[in-house]
Amino acid sequence: MYKKLSVVGSGSWGTALAQVFADNFREVIVWGRNSETINDINREHVNKKYLPEIRLKDNIKGTTDINEAFFEGDIVIISIPTQRIREVLKNVKSVLNKPVVSASKGIEIESLKLPSRIIQEVLSMKRELVLALSGPSFAKEVAKGLPTAVTLAGEKNISKEIQKTLNTETFRLYISDDINGVQVGGAVKNIIAIATGASDGLGLGYNARAGLITRGLYEMTKVAKIFGGKPETLYGLSGLGDLVLTATGELSRNRTFGYLLGKGNSIKEAFEKVGQVVEGAKTVKAIRQIALKYNLELPISDIVYRVIYENLSPKDAVRILMSREPKEENFS
Repeated sequence: MYKKLSVVGSGSWGTALAQVFADNFREVIVWGRNSETINDINREHVNKKYLPEIRLKDNIKGTTDINEAFFEGDIVIISIPTQRIREVLKNVKSVLNKPVVSASKGIEIESLKLPSRIIQEVLSMKRELVLALSGPSFAKEVAKGLPTAVTLAGEKNISKEIQKTLNTETFRLYISDDINGVQVGGAVKNIIAIATGASDGLGLGYNARAGLITRGLYEMTKVAKIFGGKPETLYGLSGLGDLVLTATGELSRNRTFGYLLGKGNSIKEAFEKVGQVVEGAKTVKAIRQIALKYNLELPISDIVYRVIYENLSPKDAVRILMSREPKEENFS
């Protein structure tokens, strides 16, 4: 039924998804703005900028024409930074009647909307045709064919259909009907990963890291409730699973960014050394607004915001977190 796949986004994640799903489709089309990257994909079957060590499969082709990508694909995967989704998709001319899967992680700063909602709104799509894919998945490992398990969320019947289409021997999808909870997990875990990275950079030890991950998970469930998500969704792959990977894995851009701050690098230096989008640094702006709007107590997210945007030092951030008023441990 589904013969062609389009992936909107030629970064490491979009390229990895194109690679892992290529065996399931006759053709995979990767859209990107950078003509040099697209030329590399077409001529040399490699994305030199993001995954230079991976030879891409022969049925993957690149395009810089966003409408070609949307027209050709029977399924479209969106894999671009959340803050750019609206800008890119406004150039799509036709109304779609095909599944669109968001693989982007974050919350739009201006509207406080999740990626699936932005996609639905900009493309004037039926709600049930928009899905979300999220979970513990480093692009490099996915592209290499290492075992990965993620969550695909959306309307149940369509999710099952897409699950069967996308599932591979190395990339396993579990379905969920909690599309908002799944996306909140993918967004907020990046903020907590910055905090754990900074803790590791400061040399605070494994105890501190475990405490941040656990209390960070609680903050994720609180935000999920605001979006109508289920707290229990955050205990699965798209929540706890993704959080543990991103907060502890050496390939994590968000953890690396925090680690560099903990080691004494300036914000500017840390961004430059990471060299790619640090989604958590954007998402924390949206979470700040959500916390103020709904009177949510999110101490880890708040402290990450203050470190990045108010020049609070990581050392002072630790002191502030540890000197907070003692409380009961509450996950309700």
